[in-house]
Amino acid sequence: MRSSWDVETTSTVVALRTLARRAHAMVKEARELQKAIVAIIRTWRPDLLEEFGVGPIVAATVLCAWSHPGRIHSEAAFAMLAGVAPIPANSGQVTTRYRLNRYGDRQLNNALHTVVQSRIQYQQATRDYVARRTAEGKTGREIKRCLARYVARDLYRLLESEATAA
Repeated sequence: MRSSWDVETTSTVVALRTLARRAHAMVKEARELQKAIVAIIRTWRPDLLEEFGVGPIVAATVLCAWSHPGRIHSEAAFAMLAGVAPIPANSGQVTTRYRLNRYGDRQLNNALHTVVQSRIQYQQATRDYVARRTAEGKTGREIKRCLARYVARDLYRLLESEATAA
């Protein structure tokens, strides 16, 4: 610190340095915890980490929601739990529009959203799908809802198929 600083500036610098030390300590702790999570997932379900867009936090969230084989009886039930099941949004006899489900496990929904966002950004097949559905007149929300449903279906099948084989 400089002797020419007034009391307010000195106090501000001390507070900012303290916050910076805390932030560094928290980042270090988060890295250690993430390594522990990765170790647990690798021993229990390493196949989850091989899925595109699924990292250790997403895999842990999915495993916590899925819990064990047989808990969730179908992929539709898993999608409903995740809040990505399509809900009809039309009045009348013909349903052509669906909306996002606002219920379910919000952490699982957020994890699926993370997978969808990473696939949209980094996976060419998903980008092609988005372009095709956009050309069909679908909105971004509708496309993401469909993608989240596909991701939920894939993850459920992966979890259940591996569980029945083991």
